[in-house]
Amino acid sequence: MKLKRVIIKNFRSYREEIQISVDNFTAFIGRNDVGKSTILEALEIFFNNNIVKIEQSDACVYNTDKKVVIGCVFSDLPDQVILDSQSSTNFAQEYLLNSNGELEIHKLYDCNLKTPKEIVFALSYHPKADDTRDLIKLKIADLKNRARTLGVDLSSIDQRSNPALRDAIRNRIGDLQLEEQMVPLNEENAKAVWESIVKLLPQFALFQADRPSNDEDSEVQDPMKYAISEAIKTVEEDLLRIKESVHNQVLAVAARTLDKLRQMDPALESELAPRFKSEPKWKDLFKLSLTSDDQIPINKRGSGVRRLILLNFFRAEVERKQIETGSPGVIYAIEEPETAQHPNI
Repeated sequence: MKLKRVIIKNFRSYREEIQISVDNFTAFIGRNDVGKSTILEALEIFFNNNIVKIEQSDACVYNTDKKVVIGCVFSDLPDQVILDSQSSTNFAQEYLLNSNGELEIHKLYDCNLKTPKEIVFALSYHPKADDTRDLIKLKIADLKNRARTLGVDLSSIDQRSNPALRDAIRNRIGDLQLEEQMVPLNEENAKAVWESIVKLLPQFALFQADRPSNDEDSEVQDPMKYAISEAIKTVEEDLLRIKESVHNQVLAVAARTLDKLRQMDPALESELAPRFKSEPKWKDLFKLSLTSDDQIPINKRGSGVRRLILLNFFRAEVERKQIETGSPGVIYAIEEPETAQHPNI
């Protein structure tokens, strides 16, 4: 899939709905505080809600309505997809595309809540006829019941296939009364459909080049520290087993020592107990740094060099995660790319 447009409404400085077209290379240029960063951070919220999270204060202060909308429109859709069963289908067959044949996903956040939660919709040219508009929400047992109630002949239908059952019901109804409408993807079986769509979306990666750089920010000072932390996470179970093995062996030695002590001084033995003073700090056991031929560490280099190293660490990590997750593509978003950057290219 390819991101084609971004939709923002009632988010920070954008009170009215705006739609921004996106191409293979898109740059936002303008004076300070006009909403350039807002667009990138809206995308981060839509795709990840991680580096930037939706907050109660994100609703536009110039509007009494506190409901924020962030949407994305996708083109270059796959011909076949697996949604809520193992059967192949496509977005057009499931009536999940807008009137232009695009996949348009809107996320609604109610900023009246202290922690706004997302509600997901597909703006779709979708059936509104009775017994058809809610089919995407129905699980397989409910689809079978709906089909039998409508007198659908299921003898030649694969009753293990949600798409086949939905298609049979629609064919039975005939006039679907198609109309562009918001189709909820947070309800019942529609959740499984949305989870499958998420796997098909491109991975979005936001790099904030102008983020603060100080001694406490180890990822900025030396991304290899972050790399060690990430590597340790992958072997946490092994490290836990090592810790337990060491603990058990040491406690056994302590128990034998106290047993012998009891023979000489029972009063002293009763006062003592084996206790570990702290948990092992695995990340402190490994030291790795990118240094120059002059052995100058990263945090002693110029600001521009540190940013370039971090930027390329960021690129490498995104590509690694893309491979691990099987994401079909990546959207790189770089905020303030000119900050302290003077690459010789």
